[in-house]
Amino acid sequence: MRRILLFLFVLVVVVDITLGRTPFQAPSFTVRENEEFPLNLEPVIIEETESTSKLIESENEDQNEQYFEDLTRIGRISYNGNQLWKAVVDDIEKIKVLTNLRDENHISMWGGNRTAIDILVKPNSLRTVEEAFKEKQINFDVIIQDLQKAIDEENNPIQENTDRQGHRLTWNSYHRSQDIHDFLRYINDTCHEICSVKTIGYSVQKRPIILVKISNGNPSNKAVWIDGGIHAREWISPAVVTYIIKYLTVHFESEPNYMQNIDWYITPLINPDGYEYTHTVDRLWRKNRARSGQCTGTDLNRNFGYRWGGQGSSKNPCSETYGGSSPFSEPETEAIRKFITGTTAKWRAYISFHSYGQYILYPWGYNRAVPPDYQDLEAVGRKAATAIRNSGGPNYTVGPAGTTLYPASGGSDDWAKGAIHMKYAYTLELRDNGRHGFILPANFINPTANEALAAVRVIVEAAHKA
Repeated sequence: MRRILLFLFVLVVVVDITLGRTPFQAPSFTVRENEEFPLNLEPVIIEETESTSKLIESENEDQNEQYFEDLTRIGRISYNGNQLWKAVVDDIEKIKVLTNLRDENHISMWGGNRTAIDILVKPNSLRTVEEAFKEKQINFDVIIQDLQKAIDEENNPIQENTDRQGHRLTWNSYHRSQDIHDFLRYINDTCHEICSVKTIGYSVQKRPIILVKISNGNPSNKAVWIDGGIHAREWISPAVVTYIIKYLTVHFESEPNYMQNIDWYITPLINPDGYEYTHTVDRLWRKNRARSGQCTGTDLNRNFGYRWGGQGSSKNPCSETYGGSSPFSEPETEAIRKFITGTTAKWRAYISFHSYGQYILYPWGYNRAVPPDYQDLEAVGRKAATAIRNSGGPNYTVGPAGTTLYPASGGSDDWAKGAIHMKYAYTLELRDNGRHGFILPANFINPTANEALAAVRVIVEAAHKA
């Protein structure tokens, strides 16, 4: 069977070459020898559209918090009876079954890898999907019996931080965007010697995109960028990034030289509008909140301007992976582009935190190829995965994004590597591997943050030497 699948993939590649769509003719690409390509999950993943079960959609959103409170009271989107299944997909026919079920609005996709896809099954479609799976011999496990129940139990009540002096973050609960911004302002007010805080832009709804720079001021420092919260529903991401900020500001002087002699540029919440929307209306919202015709939102991680608009990015504004009307069409991504290209920093590394799946991914994401120095990226990635395990964390899979998962063009790490030429560019997909998915209980914040910090140390050490 594996030989048959490999033959089918090679056949697709040959057709692509004939049509001039492959990367192999470009000098900046390298294909790894003896690479075993996965099944092409693109048809079932990228045209995912906003679920018709999402009944609340505002025509006139603004940044007024009272508006969101009113909207929440009259109808937060409920996922009562929705189930999360993990389906084993090991041939093309099974992928077609999932695609058809998705197109008929029986299921929606959460994520996938070489062997399985996590799907959200609508309450009224449970029997239909189960019968289709039985007919085609698709094995599956029910991971979450009732998604709304999991959502209701995900977060801990926010306890007042007894040690706080101007912020509420505890890293025992997921906090709203205002708490995150107040924490960053607290850093600005209290960490004068090594910290500076700057608003680098504003979201669609005029919320600030705030960056923290941590530096000892050494003019020879290399620079590292870290961001989180690009995808709204991935709550663990900004929680981890704010934890890293807290750790660095408290323990900076006790860190080794390779950590101190770095200019850290950290932005924990790139998509504040979408993040707020997940707290007030739709827990599973992914995109920003820009209007585009009859639909809302652009996938910010398909909107960066390197190989924009290719595989894994949709032209349909209603798709979960809509890449926008043009590269950097969104104020959130444009703020990043403008800041990074407008500084004289010695950029060496880019780290973007997402969830979920437990992956350390490097370019290229836009196609199944790798940059010429992929062996360096692979080696550092594997060392980071080892550091995670040594810190008590789980196994993380390392590899190029387009091959390890599926092609997704317009990603931030591809842009950092391909356009800005940062040596080490990674996307870290945090916990877990599907047991909770996007609805990761808040009890996992601290262990996830600790293992993420262990990975960051490894990448930063490599950047310091680059």
